[in-house]
Amino acid sequence: MSTTDQDFYATGADTSGGRVFTVTGQDWDTISEGLSDAGIADERVVVNMGPQHPSTHGVLRLILELEGETVTEARCGIGYLHTGIEKNMEYRSWVQGTTFCTRMDYLSPFFNEATYSLGVERLLDIEDQIPEKAQVMRVLLMELNRISSHLVAIATGGMEIGALTVMTIGFRERELVLDLFELITGLRMNHAFIRPGGVAQDLPPGALDEIRDFVALMKKRLPEYADLCNANPIFKARLENVGHLDLAGCLALGLSGPPLRASGYPWDLRKTQPYSGYEEYDFEVQTWDTCDAYGRFRVRLNEMHESLKLIEQCADRLAGLEGAPVMIADKKIGWPSQLAIGSDGMGNSLDHIRHIMGESMEALIHHFKLVTEGFRVPPGQAYVPVESPRGELGAHVVSDGGTRPFRAHFRDPSFTNLQATSVMSEGGLVADVIVAIASIDPVMGGVDR
Repeated sequence: MSTTDQDFYATGADTSGGRVFTVTGQDWDTISEGLSDAGIADERVVVNMGPQHPSTHGVLRLILELEGETVTEARCGIGYLHTGIEKNMEYRSWVQGTTFCTRMDYLSPFFNEATYSLGVERLLDIEDQIPEKAQVMRVLLMELNRISSHLVAIATGGMEIGALTVMTIGFRERELVLDLFELITGLRMNHAFIRPGGVAQDLPPGALDEIRDFVALMKKRLPEYADLCNANPIFKARLENVGHLDLAGCLALGLSGPPLRASGYPWDLRKTQPYSGYEEYDFEVQTWDTCDAYGRFRVRLNEMHESLKLIEQCADRLAGLEGAPVMIADKKIGWPSQLAIGSDGMGNSLDHIRHIMGESMEALIHHFKLVTEGFRVPPGQAYVPVESPRGELGAHVVSDGGTRPFRAHFRDPSFTNLQATSVMSEGGLVADVIVAIASIDPVMGGVDR
């Protein structure tokens, strides 16, 4: 094997050497006795699990060292979904950066946009100028997104252990959330809707009614998950005492989100370091005390109920903000500036085009400069974390005073939480590795970026 082809996780071996076994249908006991007679029963085997989707939650490679069915060592091989998003953002304007970072953790795009936009707004020193309606819409979209992300976590986790009904109803409910995203933003994912200064556009007519209908339906549907899973003896047998990691271990490895709260520690940035007005909402931080995969499932299930409470409060507030602005009043920052949506729900309206193209030279110049060059951000650096469905997600944005980021680096919870893979898996069975990974709920787009 050449040095360029060498796999540093698994040593090479000459497969033509050593003892040859011919298996002709006899009992495994007979073969295993032969192995022990040969003195090689204690040999350990290194196998690859992944990278394939969806069993390893994306293109995650797990290198497992096995002794029989027991995992003696587990390591993660990452980087198979590397996109260079952070580097690409250095060559785009501050607003264009949202179109890149929304694609990182593709199951929770609004959180990526929110942490980046909050960081840029702190650098611009405009945090207190963001319209109230934009802040409420941000909370609304993030909580809808939390539900859709947790639904995928529970659905795929159920699929991997054979609970196919959990998978089908999980994706059924997620479709309803994606329909709301499409109604509000025009897209099912990769929205670039939360932007520095506010949000891209106002709620369309009828959106609040659709949101209220969704909340009412979800209050009936969520108990189905509890009925199917909470006391199901097969489900509990697969999840209880699997992937165990206590509070001390979580803190030592920097874990956050459901794995941390399942150890009994009520750490939630929406309460401990509020942003976007979360301190004004009534909700409870959900915890569990089992430190295992079952506890993480229960935390996510309970958090969806809390998110429904938050969405209801957002809908009530938005009902009283009819016609209010959703973008900062400063015309040198707010983009899109005075944008009116066309009849197709996406393009500029004729009135808007008529104004900037035929009525005001100054409006055309400003529009052109804002779109092509963007606004300047004072030199400095900022980090504003948010509580994503997977834990603490933060964007460290650095400006040199120009119209594009000097550096943008994201602290993605999937990347940090994956450190727990070996601790959760070693000493357990191969079948439990999948359960442990599913309980972390990593998204490889956020890990590799």
